[in-house]
Amino acid sequence: MIEFDAAILPAVKKPLEIRRTRIDKIERDDVLVRIMASGLCHTDLEVIEGSLAYPMPIVLGHEGAGVVEAVGDAVTDVRPGDHVVCSWNPHCGHCFYCERDQPILCEPFTWHQPRGHLLDGQSRLSCESATVHHFSVVSSHAQYAVVPQSGAIRVPVEIPFDRACLIGCGVMTGVGAAVRLAPVEAGASVAVIGCGAVGLNALQGARLANAGTVIAIDRAKGRQNLSRVFGADLTVGEPGDDVVAFVKQHTGGRGADHVFEAAGSADGFRLGAEIVRPGGHLVFLGKVNVGQDVAFRWGALMGEKKITRSSYGGARPKRDFPWLARCYLEGKLKLDELITARLPLQRINDGFDAMRRGEGIRTVILPWN
Repeated sequence: MIEFDAAILPAVKKPLEIRRTRIDKIERDDVLVRIMASGLCHTDLEVIEGSLAYPMPIVLGHEGAGVVEAVGDAVTDVRPGDHVVCSWNPHCGHCFYCERDQPILCEPFTWHQPRGHLLDGQSRLSCESATVHHFSVVSSHAQYAVVPQSGAIRVPVEIPFDRACLIGCGVMTGVGAAVRLAPVEAGASVAVIGCGAVGLNALQGARLANAGTVIAIDRAKGRQNLSRVFGADLTVGEPGDDVVAFVKQHTGGRGADHVFEAAGSADGFRLGAEIVRPGGHLVFLGKVNVGQDVAFRWGALMGEKKITRSSYGGARPKRDFPWLARCYLEGKLKLDELITARLPLQRINDGFDAMRRGEGIRTVILPWN
């Protein structure tokens, strides 16, 4: 049994509470991770605000990094002392979708994860004898997390934890979309809609893929300026800008070869369909409420355009997390510039308040500070 501090969401639209939480035992496939850093993601806020339904109480957080403290009897991939990044999409490896190389759709994951459980359908967390639910099979806004073996990915010890944790969600999603999922061809034109954490990483993924013209689209001038740090050649999107005309002007009149929507808005989805060229590839990375309708101009969908919705950028965490860590250590991937603030666990609500105000890119929680 281990007892530790965790940020528990007791109910929708309530502040997170720092409570003493317990893990009574770990099972055969479990990995106990001492969490050293955890990024705040907008998906966490969706649960807090109630637009993404999960059972309560729950420990949020799905972008964590730390040190392996203990492992179950069946664990062979990691051992105590290893530095790991947690994956929010652990997978069983043998279900219908895993056998078809679609681990993002792993059946134990898609069945148990929305119910706040690990892949075996159980929770390991409790507070004052009451069950506490897991979020995205990670729950990293805490001093400890217990994850399945396939959710603990070893990375080089040289990468700092506050940088490493970002790999687990926003970096993988954005970079992976450009490098793994699309993939962007050398010299291809790319447009990215929305320059938050995922969009900025899609930009640097395009650069890693040796893209040609890269266009960043965002309403905020500050984020447009930041997008140039992450690889954008051109920026557009302020009120009054004709974004469609601008993109076509800089792509031979056709539209972009690849468009990545990372704003998560109906307007962004529609814009993506308008600016991708005939025969091009449009990837939806952002999301709106699952019950919301989104309308398109039918003509914008014509022309043999390929449209893909992706939640994790084609991630294969065991392959991709160490690769991304090495890219950072070799100076090919920017992570320092994504971090806006570092806060102790006790100030986690301040981080979400800043997110509500649209401030910053990534706040990282340091649970042991």
